[in-house]
Amino acid sequence: MPKKFIKRFMPKPETLREHKHLRMFGRLLHNPNLWALNRKSAPGAFAVGLFVAWIPMPFQMVAAAAFAILFNVNIPVSVALVWITNPLTMPVMFYGAYLLGAKILGHAPQDFAFEASWQWIEASLATIGPPFLLGCLVLGIVFSAVGYLLINNLWKYSIMFKWQKRKSK
Repeated sequence: MPKKFIKRFMPKPETLREHKHLRMFGRLLHNPNLWALNRKSAPGAFAVGLFVAWIPMPFQMVAAAAFAILFNVNIPVSVALVWITNPLTMPVMFYGAYLLGAKILGHAPQDFAFEASWQWIEASLATIGPPFLLGCLVLGIVFSAVGYLLINNLWKYSIMFKWQKRKSK
């Protein structure tokens, strides 16, 4: 069940190989293990994708593909999962990361108004930057671990269920 469900939402390998930002990986993208969807590659791909989704950076898809190549896990799943962070979800996710980081560091959360300018980013790095980045790191690790364990267990139980079903026939 998990394999069929995941495959329905996965981008095609050809689409990713031809993507303008992923072409830089060249021949590395021809490794068949990076496109296989099995019990070993899917949980790792979920971990990679969920971790990279929490990294506040541009070109998250490229980072997810690089980590997928590094850890030899499924690229389409890793790349697709970074789409969790999008213009609608980012403000809520990243504000939550900031609040968590402030709590961990023992800082009182500061009021701030976001501005889309380089000057605001430079000025904010010293004040809200450390709690924000710490919160992103912690949530990235937590979500990647939970995603890995969840998909690994779902896959395992799906296989057990199929074996029991086959055994009863």
